[in-house]
Amino acid sequence: MVVAGIDIGKARLDVALHGAADRMAFDNSAAGHHQLIQWLRAAQVVRVGLESTGSYSQEVTGTLREAGFEVAVLQPLQVRAFAQYRLRRAKSDPLDAALIATCAALLDKVHEASDARLVPLAEHLRLIEQLEGDVVRAKTRLEAAHLAHVRRFLRREVERLERREAAERILLMKSIAAEPDLLARLQLIQSVDGVGERTALSLLLLLPELGRLEREPIVSLAGLAPFVRQSGKWRGQSRIGGGRDRVRRTLYAASLAAAFRWNPAIKALYQRLKTAGKPHRKIMIACARKMLIQVNAVVARGTPWISSRRVAA
Repeated sequence: MVVAGIDIGKARLDVALHGAADRMAFDNSAAGHHQLIQWLRAAQVVRVGLESTGSYSQEVTGTLREAGFEVAVLQPLQVRAFAQYRLRRAKSDPLDAALIATCAALLDKVHEASDARLVPLAEHLRLIEQLEGDVVRAKTRLEAAHLAHVRRFLRREVERLERREAAERILLMKSIAAEPDLLARLQLIQSVDGVGERTALSLLLLLPELGRLEREPIVSLAGLAPFVRQSGKWRGQSRIGGGRDRVRRTLYAASLAAAFRWNPAIKALYQRLKTAGKPHRKIMIACARKMLIQVNAVVARGTPWISSRRVAA
C-alpha cells in the first residue's frame, strides 16, 4: 500500500511518500488541493496521513476523503512521540511530512471518518463558546470598573454579547433540527438528569462516538479516565489526562449542578465519596465520568433516560 504524509501549514502543504524520496509542496487552497489529489492519484496513493491542526486541516481532510483516499488523522502528540522513538532531532516541513507518512503506514487501523455534517456545526459551537468567554471577561472588567462611563459601556457590552450568544444558539438549534437523526440524538442526550441543552450540544457535536464505544473507551476519549502511576514498589496517585478538553470541561461543569440537585445517582455518588474523605476535585471528576457513562448508555440503547425522580413521583 502506498502511503503519503502531509505536513499542513496555513499556506502550504508539504507532501512525502513513505519509503520513497518523492517530495512535493502545494498551496493550502482549493486549487492546491486539486493539484494534490492529481499528484496522489498518479503516485497510486491509498492512505494519506496528516496531523490534526484545527481549521488549517479541515478543508483538505474533507477534500481527500471525498476523493476516495483513506485518511489517517494523527494527533500531534503521536507524531512527536514517534519522532522521539526514531531519535529524530532534525525538524523541517518536508521532514515532518516524511515522518507522518511513516507513522501512518505503521497504523494497524484507520478510524472511520466522523459525520461530515458535524464539522460546520462544531465550528458554530466554537463561536458560541468564544462568545461565552467574551461575556465572562466583560463581566470581570465590569466588577473592577469604577468610572461611571466605563461601567455603562461594559454593561451594554455584556448585554450585547449575551444577546448575540443567545441568537447564535437558536441558529445552531435550528440547524440541528433540520437533521432528524441529529435532533433525536440530542434529545436522548438531554433526557439524562442534569444534562441541559448547552451540555447536550457539546456532547453531540464534539463526541460523535457516543453510543458506539464501550464505557472505558468513551471515558478515555473524554479525558476522564484515571491512569495508573506505578513502578516497582512505588505507587503514585492515579490521574486523568489527554482526551478532548472541551468535552471534559463541559461535563465537569454539568456534573457540579447534577451532584447537588438534578441527578439522584450522581448525588448519591457525591455523598458516598465525600463521606469516604475524597477531595472535592476527585469527587467531581468521578461525577463527570458517571454522567458520561449514563449518556453513553442512553445513546447506545436508543431510548430516553428514565429518571428515578420521575419514577418516585
